[in-house]
Amino acid sequence: MSIVSIRNVEFLNNPARFTDPYRFRVTFECLSPLPDDLEWKLIYVSSPENAALDQELDSCLVGPVPPGINSFEFLSPSPDPKLIPEGDLMGVAALILTGSYNDQEFVRVGYYQNTEHELAAASEGGGDAVPPAGPVAVEKLVRDITKKPRVTRFQIKWDVSPPPGSSTSTSLGASTSAAVPSADSYGQDAETEDKMDVDGDGGEKDKGTKIPIS
Repeated sequence: MSIVSIRNVEFLNNPARFTDPYRFRVTFECLSPLPDDLEWKLIYVSSPENAALDQELDSCLVGPVPPGINSFEFLSPSPDPKLIPEGDLMGVAALILTGSYNDQEFVRVGYYQNTEHELAAASEGGGDAVPPAGPVAVEKLVRDITKKPRVTRFQIKWDVSPPPGSSTSTSLGASTSAAVPSADSYGQDAETEDKMDVDGDGGEKDKGTKIPIS
């Protein structure tokens, strides 16, 4: 049993321009008070076949975490288009939210993001404009994030005891749901898919900004 379970992820600006920051609210349940912070990361995967192109967009620390239902708002910059091959700027990419405790990843939530030219999006809505040929104009791109994520939960070593009556049935480090195409482990150690009801309207890096919970 995980001490922390995600209840909801709500994107607050979807659809949006490709260059707009990601703004979303994460709601989670904590069964026991945690002495250390939770770390959350947002990763953009433009090319699943090449992990070197993955971009860690931002990270944040959340804590102290009391027991009960908690939430926080995460604001992250958009991907750097200069680090994305031009052929991968449009089409489907993956957006990955990970949660970790003491450097142990316990959850991974993956979304598919579709990026297209604003004129193509308008034509889908009944317009007749056609995107111009030639190099991709990043400022003209719009994104739309799927409303159905794929969630992978991992058993980790929590340094607190679960509430009386709870039990763990999965071995440490095992995955309890299908992996999403992600930065490091698309399809690895996955068993069964678990879809939540979620609104989708190089060297070592420093820890992210501390964010209060509400």
